[in-house]
Amino acid sequence: MAHTIREKGKILARVNRIKGQLDAFSKAIEAEGDCYQIMQLLSSCRGALNGLMGEVIEGHIREHIVEADNKKMAIQSGEELIKIMDSFWK
Repeated sequence: MAHTIREKGKILARVNRIKGQLDAFSKAIEAEGDCYQIMQLLSSCRGALNGLMGEVIEGHIREHIVEADNKKMAIQSGEELIKIMDSFWK
């Protein structure tokens, strides 16, 4: 069973919190809120998303690289992770 399936409830709870943070950000923009508040809300959203990504990456590394059935699978998973991280940081 993949780590994302095993941790599905925990991951979805984090996603729902991020949705709430994005909703608060959207409402602050619509209400023409204070610039500092808006930047703080946006910073919270980014931090939450980065935290979620870190958690999923950690699960990927542990399951698909550290505990891979063979070196070929570990290498392939590592290359996939590198590709994803390249797009994530852009």
